[in-house]
Amino acid sequence: MSAPKNGGNTLLLVVLFALLGPVLWPDPAAQDLAQFLADPSWQEPLGRDQMGRSLMARLAAATRLSLLLGLLCVITAALLGSLLGWLSAWRGGWVDGLLRSLADGVLALPGLLLVLLFSAMAQGGFAILYLGLAMAQWVEYYRVVRARSRGLLASPQVEASRLLGFGHAHVVRRHLWPELAPQLLTMMAFGLAGAILTLSTLGFVGVGIQPPTPELGLMMTEALPHYQEAPRLLLAPILVMGLMLLALVLLHQTRGLDMPSSQGATS
Repeated sequence: MSAPKNGGNTLLLVVLFALLGPVLWPDPAAQDLAQFLADPSWQEPLGRDQMGRSLMARLAAATRLSLLLGLLCVITAALLGSLLGWLSAWRGGWVDGLLRSLADGVLALPGLLLVLLFSAMAQGGFAILYLGLAMAQWVEYYRVVRARSRGLLASPQVEASRLLGFGHAHVVRRHLWPELAPQLLTMMAFGLAGAILTLSTLGFVGVGIQPPTPELGLMMTEALPHYQEAPRLLLAPILVMGLMLLALVLLHQTRGLDMPSSQGATS
């Protein structure tokens, strides 16, 4: 079985768990202190945590949060970066210079530092945290789309379309998108993996999503004091996050399709 198919099947299982988990374990916040670190059972395959909460319910909710927030961030970054990249390549001149300066300014800051700055303002809120994750990624799409579009817009096919009177929308749909789609989709797969990992890292160090909201990194932090008694509390979120990242990496390991290099987009 090929790597992309393995990745797709693994990701499908994770998504099904995130979507169907609430049907079997509906309340991740329900506490029962009498079941402190209760052992696994038929009703609770992973047992309960230090607050007597269902570990399966919290794990499903945390997985759903990571996937949805990561996907929203990646889609926003891809749309913003692609649109600005096309605009920069199309207009040129001062528009291109302004957008390049903006991209270089954002790129000068490490991505994680930029997210940390936004998360410090978020105080556990979703909106600013989402904005920080998206703003840390849009430059990658901008640089790749700008570099590729400059060459494509000067190609004979695009010149012929312009002479025939076709508008910008036709050129993007007919000439730019088919050429850029493989790279953009690959970048989005790796960007989703990066967003999930960054979100978990922020939760682990306590500056991301705040309790009692279930989040994979936060669940790891909460489980550390009880690792000796119940290692499953720590291993379960690590396993789920590892499966998500592995699936996304395998999903686009196709022949002849490599990750676009940011240094190749500097022209």
